[in-house]
Amino acid sequence: MNPKKIIFIVLGCIGLGLGAVGAVVPLLPSFPFLMLAAYCFARSSKRLHDWFISTKLYKNNLESYVAGKGMTKKTKIRILTTVTLLMGFGFIMMHEVPVGRIVLACVWVLHLVYFVFGIKTIPADDKAELAECE
Repeated sequence: MNPKKIIFIVLGCIGLGLGAVGAVVPLLPSFPFLMLAAYCFARSSKRLHDWFISTKLYKNNLESYVAGKGMTKKTKIRILTTVTLLMGFGFIMMHEVPVGRIVLACVWVLHLVYFVFGIKTIPADDKAELAECE
């Protein structure tokens, strides 16, 4: 097997594991890890990718976003709350690094702007309709 594919499979499994934990633990974001898993599985194995996109974890967290439909308000709030808490903790820990605080604050603001204006908000019942169509 190609070493590049092995690396993608390993990274995908790590992303999947962290994403699964993040779906349960409120302070660990699942979205970026599941996106990593989807990317890596798509690059490594069609079989793994097909399996991953058929899982409930994928359907509940990524399906509507990947399809270009957007995210539900609940999903956006969950992601933004987690990011705000984690970045707030980092901000507090950087009390002696003012430049780090400025950079972190800028990243947080850009994250908010992207989620509020860059990602379409879909009604929660549209997500259920998407699942029924498949």
